[in-house]
Order: sequence, then structure tokens, then C-alpha cells
Amino acid sequence: QVQFVESGGGLVQPGGSLRLSCAASGLAFDQYGMRWFRQAPGKEREWVAHISVAVRGTQYVDSVKGRFIISRDNAKMTLDLQMNNLKPEDTAVYYCNTALPKNWGQGTQVTVSS
Repeated sequence: QVQFVESGGGLVQPGGSLRLSCAASGLAFDQYGMRWFRQAPGKEREWVAHISVAVRGTQYVDSVKGRFIISRDNAKMTLDLQMNNLKPEDTAVYYCNTALPKNWGQGTQVTVSS
């Protein structure tokens, strides 16, 4: 069974940084493009960062470009998201998944507030 376990969220002040991690299991991780998604209160889930198979390309939604960095370790089956210069509008539950989503994990809460 495909499983994703996200961690690393928390409460941070505006301008601060967090690093999220995701541990994947139950799939051939190195054969999938991977994404970080987020869902803010009252809003639909959206993808924010994408990384292709074999780390050949990354893409970001405009609102996080220049602030977030997605990375992956295929040997460890992990996906990370380095988030810098965080803003209150980044507050959301963050999830990892394949580019075409499979089972959703519990996510990790990120709250940006002073």
C-alpha cells in the first residue's frame, strides 16, 4: 500500500524557515514525479512544488518561487521542501504525493504568524 508520512511543520514567524520531509513507501519512488501540495483553511488543495524523476527538473507555483526548494533522495525514498522567507499566506497543511496523487497522508501543519 502506498503511504506518505510528512513531518517538519510547526509555528514560525514571518520571514522564518522550515524544512518539511516526506517518507514514502509502497511504490517505486524513483519512477514518479513528486509534488508538495498544501491546503489552507477554506481553500482547495493546490500543488506548490514539483520535482521530476531523476531530479531533472523542478517547478513551483508563482507564489513560492524563489522561496521554496524541493529536493528528493531516491535511495532513501524521501522528499523534502525547504521553505524560506515564510509568509502568513503560506499557512496550510502540507502534503507530499506523486504528481498524479495516490493515497493522501496526514500532512504536516505549517503556521506562519507573529
